[in-house]
Amino acid sequence: MKKIIKYIDKPLLFCTIILFTIGLIMVFSASNVTAYMSQAVSPYNYFIKQAIFLGIGLIGSMILIKINTKAYGVFSWGLLIISIIGLAGLLVIGEAKNRAISWYDLGFVSIQPSEFVKIISIVWLAYYYEKNAKNLNSYSKTLFPILVCAIVAALIFVQPDLGTTIIYCALVGIIFLAAPISKEIKIKTITTIVGIGFFGAIAILGSGKGLLLERQLERFDFSNPCKKILTNGNQVCNCYIAINNGGLTGVGLGNSTQKYLYLPEPYTDFIYAIIVEELGVIVGVLIILMYMLLLYRILQIGRKSTTNRGALICYGVAAYIFLHIAVNLLGIFGLIPMTGVPLPFMSYGGSFTVCLIAALTFVQRVCIETKLSKEKYK
Repeated sequence: MKKIIKYIDKPLLFCTIILFTIGLIMVFSASNVTAYMSQAVSPYNYFIKQAIFLGIGLIGSMILIKINTKAYGVFSWGLLIISIIGLAGLLVIGEAKNRAISWYDLGFVSIQPSEFVKIISIVWLAYYYEKNAKNLNSYSKTLFPILVCAIVAALIFVQPDLGTTIIYCALVGIIFLAAPISKEIKIKTITTIVGIGFFGAIAILGSGKGLLLERQLERFDFSNPCKKILTNGNQVCNCYIAINNGGLTGVGLGNSTQKYLYLPEPYTDFIYAIIVEELGVIVGVLIILMYMLLLYRILQIGRKSTTNRGALICYGVAAYIFLHIAVNLLGIFGLIPMTGVPLPFMSYGGSFTVCLIAALTFVQRVCIETKLSKEKYK
């Protein structure tokens, strides 16, 4: 354990602790009114649950960080198969929540397979592309994992969960581009996918039949949300009001007005607006700067990794975190449609919190292995 403490990346660890601490405090502040007034439970309900999720993640992290990343890859095959079965099973016995069948309700907790499949796919793709490094000039070897991931994406899409589908596809695409695959295969694959997507969209629009539900199409009408405050602009407009209320220094911790049932579930997708309202734009900007530092450290660990496996894991985790941040914040500011994507470290959610801790543990393990490898050859 001493070696683990010695070789982990300290700036990444401190950044992680600070962000999770801020998130836990803000989950309590943003959720207590909704918990008490709307759901008739203790104001501490979501705070306690989030603390338990962090505890579970920490225990899992202490186990994972002792395991070599090569073993992660071996286990990832089985976990990926289980995830695919889990995603397929949702179509039969899944629990509908927010008009999407994305959860298994176990009573005391709900499990969202689409969150777990993201980090499992990162590890599996990294392991696969390293193991088959000598055969990556072969289309069959190179594109096999893309086909598997396309099946996963389709299962997420039909839940329907457009936001998670977009993030998952972008994540797989980034790892594909970062993998040591020949430029010819990359260019031809990307061109083919773009072409299929373009002509497929034309065919669907031309037929008058869409793959998206009406409520999903409504989200693409995201301009001037406050003119549509009584319909589909309600959430984003109330985010604007919260951010405007906060100003530079905020109205004070716990003093948000928008959490009084104006924003639906302000402790999940819209928590950043509550943070800015209570703590101000200055703290909001500092959180974004901490995100940038965290992503920089992850990319640096990936760049210094002595294995393709380690590098791809780090690049995948950086993409995983960045995509969630970008999609969430751009949605809150009305620059893209709202897609119901949680904000890393801040939003309440068991599956996402545990997966995020696991992803950061993978990065720390890569850092440990890199430093041990360099020490060995000194």
